[in-house]
Amino acid sequence: MLDDSLHITRRHLPHWSMRGATYFVTFRTKSGSLTTDEQMLALEHIKTGHRQYYGLIAAIVMPDHAHLLFTEKEPYGLSRIMKGIKGVSAWKINKSRNQSGHVWQDESYDRIVRDQAELIREFYYMLYNPVKKGLTNDPWRYHGWWCNLDELPHC
Repeated sequence: MLDDSLHITRRHLPHWSMRGATYFVTFRTKSGSLTTDEQMLALEHIKTGHRQYYGLIAAIVMPDHAHLLFTEKEPYGLSRIMKGIKGVSAWKINKSRNQSGHVWQDESYDRIVRDQAELIREFYYMLYNPVKKGLTNDPWRYHGWWCNLDELPHC
């Protein structure tokens, strides 16, 4: 059940949050591209938060960006979830590179999913993103894709 108290913050982008909401989130690399192994490091980290911090519906990590669909869990809000995802995955990627520094851009694009039709539209946008970019012909088998259809909420 959604808490109807909407919170709006702004840095360069507006960020709307609501307890228990389902979000579509996009975040980009600071520069350059991730290798396949680095994409898998990020995806595996994203999956570890499933059930504890959020209900992960789908995630895709591409060479230069990632998309997520998830429903937040109490008491973790959008900002804390994204800090954990981006911070720890950047640490893991930097460790694999034997480097330090920013991997992801500071801000993410996030949107509260308003209804089932929007949820399905964002899900298929994510699924077919690597096909559109010429990275695969079979999006279900793309190495950076993961989904859990059991988590599809009834918005």
